[in-house]
Amino acid sequence: MAKDRRGGKPEWYPLDNAGVLYSAIQKENYSAIYRFSAVMAAPVDPDALQRAVERTMPRFPSFAVRIKRGAFWHYFEPNHAAGPFVKPDIANPCQPVRFQEDNGWLVRFYYYETRISLEVFHAVSDGAGALVFFKTLLAVYLRELGHIIPNTCGILDVDEPPRPEEREDAYERYATVKARRSGLEKKAYPNTGTPEPFYTLNVTMGFLPVDQLKARAKGYGVSITEYLTAVLLKVIVDKQHRERPRREKPVALAIPINLRAWFPSETLRNFILTVRPCIDPSLGEYTFAEVVSQVHHFLRLNINRQQMQALLTGNVKFTTNRLLQIVPIVLKNPVMALGYRLSGVRPYSGTYTNPGPFPVPEEMAPHIRRMEVILGQATNPRVHCASISYGNTMEITFAGTLQETDTERDFFRFLVREGIPVKVESNRTVRSELMF
Repeated sequence: MAKDRRGGKPEWYPLDNAGVLYSAIQKENYSAIYRFSAVMAAPVDPDALQRAVERTMPRFPSFAVRIKRGAFWHYFEPNHAAGPFVKPDIANPCQPVRFQEDNGWLVRFYYYETRISLEVFHAVSDGAGALVFFKTLLAVYLRELGHIIPNTCGILDVDEPPRPEEREDAYERYATVKARRSGLEKKAYPNTGTPEPFYTLNVTMGFLPVDQLKARAKGYGVSITEYLTAVLLKVIVDKQHRERPRREKPVALAIPINLRAWFPSETLRNFILTVRPCIDPSLGEYTFAEVVSQVHHFLRLNINRQQMQALLTGNVKFTTNRLLQIVPIVLKNPVMALGYRLSGVRPYSGTYTNPGPFPVPEEMAPHIRRMEVILGQATNPRVHCASISYGNTMEITFAGTLQETDTERDFFRFLVREGIPVKVESNRTVRSELMF
């Protein structure tokens, strides 16, 4: 295989363990797209942003790829086509990716007034890797405007060559002989509703003070992530009870875990697993304090190096199974998509992800007002939740293709009752349903 001048890696390389799944479940009306946005202090200069994209992309070769379909697997190869180009923003973000459009680019860049947005196909990178890319891009953009921004707080030097460690398949590196595959979990309450017309993504954002949120979580003896997970579980449990009190199913969330905290890696590709905190209403009623306790102890029990390594090994062994390797992709993808529906959709009522704070150098801080995150549409009509914090502001997004607003409305109302002020914004044309 020929070598890539930018990083010494082969010109093509296989998708990582998570990327194999995301490429298999890709279809016309669904793809795993997510978005990070930075609301700047000044209106965006599109020309400066385009120059920043052109300077940043060569430093991140794992983002400068196109996906190709082989006889047995999808794979990546460097994308030498024109682009990617900065575009004015669109009304419905996180549109499904179509591999043959937009010169094959799997990352997108948008601007609107003071907002800069990055969208990434999840087969390319997880949120942690994308945030390194986005933070570096924002730093380069500000330099294009004449500001002096140092390469600190995770900003990579775009004048340095990319390092092979940034493109490693960390799943493969840490897979061992001790594997554990999760059995099929119980079907969860789906938390669906009336679907919007194709493709309409309703986005509702809430903005909260981090200090007050942290203090409230501390009052329960838990982290912010544990607290918000418990709030979301509680409001969905209550919603199901109103809808179907005699046929209640478990309520469960998919919580992505960044494995870099347990397994040192500099990879900018995917390196995550999900855990499944769950409340089963058939066991009886739960107070909020009891839900918080359940979430806290479940996450502390299940998020550890041994459990994570056994799970990631099981996932790697599945995709490297010799029999699966020789099955043609036209047969393999439908089977994997069915497996995803059984193990990645049916057992969950939704997703909540929190990549945490977005630290930047002090020279950069005055130029960014806030950060935002959006998860693209699910495979069925439901809402997903994501959050990110910048300075003392936590931004929480609900995004989905449902006409109803019950989940996000109840979630933010619950926080207000807990004494946490919330400012709500939405792209819905009728916003009265979200009023407190």
